[in-house]
Amino acid sequence: MLILWLLGLVTGTTFGSYIHILLVIAIVMVLLRVISGRHPGS
Repeated sequence: MLILWLLGLVTGTTFGSYIHILLVIAIVMVLLRVISGRHPGS
């Protein structure tokens, strides 16, 4: 994912911006899952 994100930064195309948005959403969801998974009594 980081490689795709870096490629998006290099290209700077509209498709790259969509990849950035999707990556941000994916990272946020993963972080939420990790936090909720490690949260005691979840």
